[in-house]
Amino acid sequence: MATVVGLLSDSHSRWERTKRALEALRAAGATVFVHCGDVEDELVIDQLAGLDSHLVWGNCDWNSQTLGRYARDVGVTVHGDAGEVTVDGRRIVFTHGHEIAAMRAAVSDGADYLVHGHTHELRDERVGTTRVLNPGALHRAPRFTVAALTPATDQLTVIEVPA
Repeated sequence: MATVVGLLSDSHSRWERTKRALEALRAAGATVFVHCGDVEDELVIDQLAGLDSHLVWGNCDWNSQTLGRYARDVGVTVHGDAGEVTVDGRRIVFTHGHEIAAMRAAVSDGADYLVHGHTHELRDERVGTTRVLNPGALHRAPRFTVAALTPATDQLTVIEVPA
């Protein structure tokens, strides 16, 4: 069975909305989770605990050293400014989006997917051979969204999260 990856970003301390987002992603079949930064606090990280979850830092994660220790203590994999996972043979690179060099490197290195946040806007486009995705945001957006990606079939489903 193909693996579904839950993509989310820009929680900005909205732990309750993050919890609802993760519930919706799990209902869509997600078993691996990638958070593209701007978590801002431990309560958001708590929602990722106990899941196969991966986290990078955003520009608003000013306390990333403290948050990083906490995240590792609760079993969340912390990748720093950029991370990478391989799912069903597809290479997924993820970053927050404020570090342009990491995004350019992912595209020039031929990643299958580049996932980012930061802009608080949905994105789904191809740049060369790389599919560039932004799942939207869970704060300061006209609608709050996350996305479920099935790399084996290249299927992306955008999910709206209630306020």
